[in-house]
Amino acid sequence: MSDGLYIPDGDVFVPTAHTRGPWDPLAQHGGAPAALLARCIEQVEAPLPMEIARITVELMRPVPVAEPVTVRTRIVRPGKKVQVVEAVMATRDGTELCRAQALRIRRESFDLDTAGVAVVEQPPPPESGRRELGIGGEEAFAVTGVELRFVSGIFMEFGAATVWIRLLQPVIAGEEPSGVQRACAAADFGNGVSSIYEWGRTVFINPDLTVHLGRMPVGEWICLEAVTHPGTHGRALAESRLFDVQGWVGRSLQSLLVEPL
Repeated sequence: MSDGLYIPDGDVFVPTAHTRGPWDPLAQHGGAPAALLARCIEQVEAPLPMEIARITVELMRPVPVAEPVTVRTRIVRPGKKVQVVEAVMATRDGTELCRAQALRIRRESFDLDTAGVAVVEQPPPPESGRRELGIGGEEAFAVTGVELRFVSGIFMEFGAATVWIRLLQPVIAGEEPSGVQRACAAADFGNGVSSIYEWGRTVFINPDLTVHLGRMPVGEWICLEAVTHPGTHGRALAESRLFDVQGWVGRSLQSLLVEPL
């Protein structure tokens, strides 16, 4: 990892071209700000070791590629066992772009016995998948920001897909991404890889992303078993089961705004 999705510069984060999204060459892919907001929440001090169990990102405006952003954090609900922490991303002039609220749960050293519980079947490993480039230009989040390896399904085709995704760039230049950051970066691809709408003629943008984690992901790769469920009156829902190389880790959901392009 050489570059980075963002380069810190004083109290701002400068996006690189690796954050560029598929809908507008001037706007970022949702996975990049989601990962940055998760990183900023992880930086908030806690009275005891805590991990993010759920994070919801509201993508309220396009996040520009060419403009630095600020992130401010606050503890919404303090606690020693459970906390809610918020992070808000804005432009330098204070225009709010997106925000995230995360549920943090204290980390204990024990695991209760779950013998006999059904194990979720693990998807084939990433080395068995087909490497495919996403869309967005020569430098874009789905091209140079992450690597995608499809086990089933493919971009630009209808239907469910299973795809392994790993960051090719750290979220912050010079920092090793956490498992939560990797999960947030990957989970925002759910609606794109499992599209049931025609690319180029339909917009199916997610104004939100929620990631639930049963445990902290390990390793570089996150797998999405993604499916998009059609809705009514211009909306739909994308749902993904999340895995790492050791097994199931959680689930993500995206509400979709659907309309003709």
